[in-house]
Amino acid sequence: MEEELRPCTAPALAGLELLRVEQAGPVLHVQLNRAAKRNSISDALLAQLHQVWLNLPRDVRVAVISGAGAHFCAGLDLSEVTERSVVEGMVHSRAWHACFDAIQYGAVPVIAVLHGAVVGGGLELAASAHLRVAEDSSFYGLPEGTRGIFVGGGGSVRIPRLIGVARMTDMMLTGRVFDADAGQQFGISNYRCADGAGLAQALALARKVAGNAPLSNYAITQALPRIAELAPTEGLFMESLISSIAQGDGAAKERVRAFLDKRAAKVSR
Repeated sequence: MEEELRPCTAPALAGLELLRVEQAGPVLHVQLNRAAKRNSISDALLAQLHQVWLNLPRDVRVAVISGAGAHFCAGLDLSEVTERSVVEGMVHSRAWHACFDAIQYGAVPVIAVLHGAVVGGGLELAASAHLRVAEDSSFYGLPEGTRGIFVGGGGSVRIPRLIGVARMTDMMLTGRVFDADAGQQFGISNYRCADGAGLAQALALARKVAGNAPLSNYAITQALPRIAELAPTEGLFMESLISSIAQGDGAAKERVRAFLDKRAAKVSR
């Protein structure tokens, strides 16, 4: 029987008024809770989001991020930008990097549920997740160029790896917006579903991923993107190293034995 989401009781995650943090067994659900502001990311929201990933409960195996209301996240809260100096802007951007690095390179895989606006910093946040489930209402934009600013939350590194430099350039120079169909075609989302069905699909995926060996999940989310950035010779060596470490894990050995003993399902369509 699947466990229902309930408020997370971890002391370090209490009192985060800009987030709704829930847990169902090994799955943590973190929902941005500024619906009236289209879940735009203020300094306070960013700090609370970072706090979650620095204090993940030890029994969590997978995390899901979603947004309350009609939109996933409309990006940076621009009301906090106008008075920053260059140095303050640099410090602010690095705070975003620290938070989104904690998500991408944290202890557990992360699945983002996308709907409505996935814009600017919202797309940067989505790109820091490992999998993305997009509802039909999702749309993607990078309006920084038309507003006289530049991405500062890691988007220039992460988003081109999903859609390519040319498409990101187009979005930033012209304000072009992609709908859910284009986002799926171009690689922003891994899964598509009807409006209102995203969280259920993400939770189902999360439960499936949580059933993997933890070391295997960690290698996939942490080693794989780094190997992809290496030269082929170094990448192959790193692959052999990670593969041998994963194979030596007790959980991995049991899973291989289960397959050989015909206790595990074969790959099928």
